[in-house]
Amino acid sequence: MSPDPFFTDPAQKDDGRELAREVLRRFLIWMAEGATLEERGLRASVALWCIRPDLLNDATLEQIGDIAGCTKQAVHQLVENFRLTTGLTPCT
Repeated sequence: MSPDPFFTDPAQKDDGRELAREVLRRFLIWMAEGATLEERGLRASVALWCIRPDLLNDATLEQIGDIAGCTKQAVHQLVENFRLTTGLTPCT
């Protein structure tokens, strides 16, 4: 079995790196849109919830909202905004 060309073809590696850079750019810009440090922390928590909920001990959106002092609906809106901005679909 031959190796996957994605891992051996330099052009495909470069394409993959560029795609990863674009996702990271969108993510960082999205996080920086939080007006305060607290809002940026909430956005970081939402990103973790979407990508690796296990790193938040599988907290619910309601639990995240309680800690952040906002409603589950407000957190859910951030989840939807994260999905639209980055193109990533939440794992949960």
